[in-house]
Amino acid sequence: MKRKRYEEAGVNVNAGYEMVKKIKDAVASTDRPGVVGGIGSFGGMFDLTAVAGLTHPILVSGTDGVGTKLLIAQKLNRHDTIGIDCVAMCINDILAQGAEPLFFLDYIATGHNTPDKMAQIVSGVAEGCRQSGAALVGGETAEMPDMYSQDEYDLAGYATGVVDQDKMLTTALPKAGDVLIGLASSGIHSNGYSLVRQVLFKDNDVKLSDQPAELNGQTVGEALLTPTRIYVKPVLPLIKKGLIHGVSHITGGGLPENLPRMFADSLQAVVDASTWPKLPIFSYLQKMGDLDADDLYGTFNMGLGMILAVAPENAAAVQDALKQAGEDSWQIGRLQDRPADEEKLIIK
Repeated sequence: MKRKRYEEAGVNVNAGYEMVKKIKDAVASTDRPGVVGGIGSFGGMFDLTAVAGLTHPILVSGTDGVGTKLLIAQKLNRHDTIGIDCVAMCINDILAQGAEPLFFLDYIATGHNTPDKMAQIVSGVAEGCRQSGAALVGGETAEMPDMYSQDEYDLAGYATGVVDQDKMLTTALPKAGDVLIGLASSGIHSNGYSLVRQVLFKDNDVKLSDQPAELNGQTVGEALLTPTRIYVKPVLPLIKKGLIHGVSHITGGGLPENLPRMFADSLQAVVDASTWPKLPIFSYLQKMGDLDADDLYGTFNMGLGMILAVAPENAAAVQDALKQAGEDSWQIGRLQDRPADEEKLIIK
């Protein structure tokens, strides 16, 4: 069937069909027990009985996008890692409730469907799904020429996981005396890029190809496009063993916004900022933007992508397990009873 007028309006249906052919192998590589059907169905399906050991399953869902980090990918014309960021933002959130990721769906909106470019984006999504153990069960690519320019696209995703009710992480679990263990981030991850772009490209004339000494041989573009770390494989086994009282995914708003979400209002986190190394990209941004501590800690993860609350007697075992899984971690502080009229977070 020919759709000449639709194509004249800017939508190439045949490009969509070609894209589906190009992504089939990537999607298939994410398959896991429980997936029902395959690519091309109207809805993605999952058989929950395929997940062993559940007595009272609770579904946990999360949705997110990548934000203006997409503009960096588009300027560099590199699209094969941005999908990892999309998966990470959703998956790390549901992990914070103790959930095992089950499946993921993506949504791409673009001004022009270039099948090779769209396939690169989905290849990154598939890589993120493989890292997290989630199946890519569906998605949507919308070609909208009047809303986006030909080279522009937006990317968002949706993840669902499951946790047994007695393993679910809530704000009631962390206790006074718990040790806070920070896990290393890979870089900026996917938050704060509006400030990054303001500092580097508007206030200063930085090029993505620049190699400032502070970045130790990396170009600015490479540092900014480093994919967000996914923490499922090292952290989920510890949650299932009952060794973790709480998880905080450090995203937009940094530590002040995200760490207090992990525990009750009766508690206070005291964090020592000297206990973990700061990544070069944050020192570079601080220098280029003359950023103070409030801007830095209130915007970026500052080198910590996830923070765990752990009973003191389990802290050594948790850090040993993280080390064996290839994760750098540091004891960065503790929880204590919250003094009257004080904030839930103190950073020293």
